[in-house]
Amino acid sequence: MEDQTPDRLRPPPAPRFAAPQHAYDLDEVATRLQQELHAGEAGHRQETLYKQGATSVSLFLFGHLTRLAPHRAKGVVILQVLKGHLQVTANGQANDLHAGHLLVLAPGVEHDVVAREESQMLLTVHLDATAANASK
Repeated sequence: MEDQTPDRLRPPPAPRFAAPQHAYDLDEVATRLQQELHAGEAGHRQETLYKQGATSVSLFLFGHLTRLAPHRAKGVVILQVLKGHLQVTANGQANDLHAGHLLVLAPGVEHDVVAREESQMLLTVHLDATAANASK
């Protein structure tokens, strides 16, 4: 059964992702996210725009100096900076990413994200069954 708690900010995932195609105005999504009353625990806001099978696409809004702690994904990670300046450290290498920059990480690469200024990032993750099974 879908979670229908009053704290839910968006419609449940199943009906949101059911259509065979999805078009978004990322500026509109960002404006709506910015108007939400509370940021997440790490101080950023995010919305999953699409999730089907192994693939997900999410929009992140970061406030100045907010961050994502070091983590790994069991699949390919594609980070595209839409606005602002993010520092992404992957396997110990710092990458300064500005609007228009793209970083692609192989499955299992540890990385973190720090917003050097207010920023927007589009994140695409494609989980890899082989990588997921190898890390068990």
